[in-house]
Amino acid sequence: QLSEDVERASENPTDEREGEMEVHEDASSVILPDSELGTTAPSLRFSKTCLKNVFSVILLFIYLLLMAVAVFLVYQTISDFREKLKHPVMSVSYKEVSLYDAPGIAFYPGKARLLSCKHHYYDHIPPLINPGQPGDIECTTQSINYTDPFTNQTMKYALVVQGPRDVKKKELVFLQFHLNGTDQDFSAIDYLLFSSFQEFIDSPEKAEFMKDCEGSYSSWKFSGGFRTWVKMSLVKTKEEDGSETVEFKQETSVVNYIDQRTKPRSDQLFFVVFEWKDPFIQTVQDIITANPWNTIALLCGIFLALFKAADFAKLSVKWMIKIRKRHLKRSRQVMNHIS
Repeated sequence: QLSEDVERASENPTDEREGEMEVHEDASSVILPDSELGTTAPSLRFSKTCLKNVFSVILLFIYLLLMAVAVFLVYQTISDFREKLKHPVMSVSYKEVSLYDAPGIAFYPGKARLLSCKHHYYDHIPPLINPGQPGDIECTTQSINYTDPFTNQTMKYALVVQGPRDVKKKELVFLQFHLNGTDQDFSAIDYLLFSSFQEFIDSPEKAEFMKDCEGSYSSWKFSGGFRTWVKMSLVKTKEEDGSETVEFKQETSVVNYIDQRTKPRSDQLFFVVFEWKDPFIQTVQDIITANPWNTIALLCGIFLALFKAADFAKLSVKWMIKIRKRHLKRSRQVMNHIS
């Protein structure tokens, strides 16, 4: 067998050379892994930088999302501020007092006549002794004639009476009117309330004062044959120009009057009581809930967050570009080393 191998080798010397070349190529292939061992560290670095880039992109998108939310908040804040300026909120506050400024009660009795008027306290009204007969008039009254503010043609007669003041003692004013006869199916007396009887007394033009009151305040009625109990409450309204208007709210209760006079009469009796409901004066005013300083502070915070987010995004982009350039430079160095 050895002699056959020697003869085969002497006949094919080129095969041995090719075998040697294959051995050298195998050797070179054995050397390459040593060079590849040197490139494992850059591959690890590449994976780390890739992860960093991914996280940087995610953070960049998060900050872009936050910037979009901040822009929306700016728009919403400005819109809410403008909306609150257009639609103020009504604020109601209560002030407790022990004495009211005595209101004025203007009666329009027509043909009726005032029989009696008294101030009572502690919500106690004694029984009538001579109903339908003239009695004591212990109230401060004032008669006034003036032209109707709505027609400016007809004359009106008003009997102005000073109302109650002391709310703690439950002061009330009890009035009795008498109407001898009427050609109407229903008999009633009109009245209106205005804020200050003293202002009426001090007014040099009482007729003009009553015309203004009738144009500003509402009027009510109380009927004959009943006792009408009126409980008043005062409401002050502050306007946008700083002026203040006053109006009255009323709670009325009606009780039937049992006429115990011996002879049947064709006349009508009117009874009315005026009393304060409670010691609280209600004040109503419009309040703009939009605070400009709070809005400015919120906008400053939002804009600061916007600038910080933009600055961070800018630095992130620069850092990513720098890392990318460094990675490409290292890749070229590795390829040069391998080649």
